[in-house]
Amino acid sequence: MSQKPRTVFRKLHGILLLDKPQGLSSNQALQRVRHLFRADKAGHTGSLDPLATGLLPVCFGEATKIAGGLLGARKAYDTVARLGLVTDTDDADGQVLRERPVPLLTIGQIDAALRKLTGRIQQRPPIYSALKRGGEPLYAKARRGEQVEVDEREVEVHAFALQSAGDLLDAGVPLLRLHVECGSGTYVRSLVRDLGELLGCGAHVAELRRLWVDPFRDPRMWTIEALEALADRGERSLDACLLPIEAGLTAWPEVSINPAQANRLGQGQAVEGGFRPAGGVAVFDEAGRALGLGMVDEQGALHAQRLFTWACVQPLREGCA
Repeated sequence: MSQKPRTVFRKLHGILLLDKPQGLSSNQALQRVRHLFRADKAGHTGSLDPLATGLLPVCFGEATKIAGGLLGARKAYDTVARLGLVTDTDDADGQVLRERPVPLLTIGQIDAALRKLTGRIQQRPPIYSALKRGGEPLYAKARRGEQVEVDEREVEVHAFALQSAGDLLDAGVPLLRLHVECGSGTYVRSLVRDLGELLGCGAHVAELRRLWVDPFRDPRMWTIEALEALADRGERSLDACLLPIEAGLTAWPEVSINPAQANRLGQGQAVEGGFRPAGGVAVFDEAGRALGLGMVDEQGALHAQRLFTWACVQPLREGCA
């Protein structure tokens, strides 16, 4: 039996807006597209559960240096809540822990419960989650049957709105179709679980789709199947799906520097110049090419934070690794 040829990886820089399919973990999806593109370095910005579909930004090469900033971005989801069933994972992939009758509910009661879960709220993440304790994900401890205690933390829910309760009100399967917009660290599974408790019957996520992640509000997403078809036509067709690194930098204030300043920054030295605003910034050259991330101090000096390799005079300088 012939072995599949080993992938020869290449240097590749850019951002792919992947439409993650149901059934794959985020890391499995990442590895699929990494091998398709033959990218030597890749990372994703924020995990989606295997049950979930939708936008998973994948960063290749030097774009991985901005992935951490994208993790904290605002996100939007459509989800379907199944009332009356509580599972150990808070979604349909888990084991049913208990079944409870669903009371007669009105739209007013549902909207009132949704309002209680909107704004800055305290939320307890699911036991089956990628959060780490002692360097190990909580889901690994839970799968071994260990007792897992998860502390509440503050999260921000910008919108939690009912789209349809037709299935429930028509005496069919007790489903609520919901829209969520939230900040970093918010679990939709926890929102749906807590909504079920407020309604007196329990609930879990039956379906979940991520619609957008800032700054990609109107994303052109690519399925793995579409990418595989393009790969058959050659890498030029495949590479045309990538966004430039600059597309992921719009959330940072922008500063522009001249060649002499860029040379100084690339050597790991601070650049004086009255830069504003103070804090994290995206650094560009005069031609509009991104050089990386920087930090402006209170005196207006610019310091390298995470520069891309093409901005570094000596790659081992601070901020260039």
